Amino acid sequence: MKRFISHEDLARDQRFKRAQGQNNLLASLPDDVDTLVRVMESIAPKLRERVAGTELEAVFDELGPGFTFLTIGRVHKPGSPGAEIQLKLQLHGIFVGELQALEAAGRTLWDFPEAPWDFKLNMARQCWDEARHVQIYEKLLERAGARVGDYPESTFLFETSCHDDPVLRVTGVNRCLEGLACDVFRSLIERSGEVGDQVTAQAVDFVLADELTHVRFGSEWVKEFTKDDPERAARAKEFQLETDRSFAFGGSRRLARQDRLEAGFSEAELDEIEALGPAGPKRETLIQAGELLRDRHQARRRGEAVEPLA
Repeated sequence: MKRFISHEDLARDQRFKRAQGQNNLLASLPDDVDTLVRVMESIAPKLRERVAGTELEAVFDELGPGFTFLTIGRVHKPGSPGAEIQLKLQLHGIFVGELQALEAAGRTLWDFPEAPWDFKLNMARQCWDEARHVQIYEKLLERAGARVGDYPESTFLFETSCHDDPVLRVTGVNRCLEGLACDVFRSLIERSGEVGDQVTAQAVDFVLADELTHVRFGSEWVKEFTKDDPERAARAKEFQLETDRSFAFGGSRRLARQDRLEAGFSEAELDEIEALGPAGPKRETLIQAGELLRDRHQARRRGEAVEPLA
């Protein structure tokens, strides 16, 4: 079996539809509404093709090429159609994220055969946990009225975090990717509790307990692998900040500080992560661009002339 595979080689069955590249594109754009609108309108046909045959096809047709800015970035009223779509998108995104985390832990176990036995045991434990998480989120997705494959899958998380260096691999996967999961899951638990959805809140709380262990694996093994190599330790820290900045896209991320402290992060590390500027446009800019894109898209559908942006 091949070692160090590309994110493009992740195997999927016919239910899945792969999406490519939008995170990297948006992260490279300035914090400017008009620029966002021009770029998104220029790639609108590709975006439409990307969602064809999924539940997002109708959403695109209604909202236009900035539909993700309005469905994901905006706070929706509980019980509204927007909140329902947002929850389904989030659960599907977490489901494929857990699937990629399972693949990442399995690849780590296979890619580094010379690693210590205790390290391999930790990665095997993580594979077991991630397989259970995949099942949990599939059930939550079905409970929300959606199915696997209803929405496109991005491999951005796997692509960003899976490095060929074992130190950077556990930095990216265990400290960054699993750390991001802590933030997302804590937020989902709180929001589910606010709307009275105790089933989701409890299920995600069970998963979060495992994620703390996975982050702790990363915290401990980064220290072990770099204890006699300050240059390698500095590179791991640099890679962590680079990866965390890419995960902070839009600037709407809130750290689950207490959970992260329990998992092995220091207060100083958390202060550094919180101080990171987002990659690309701010959340407010994305929403403004999404609203303008929606209005221009709907005007075109009505057959009205739409002026080009200056």
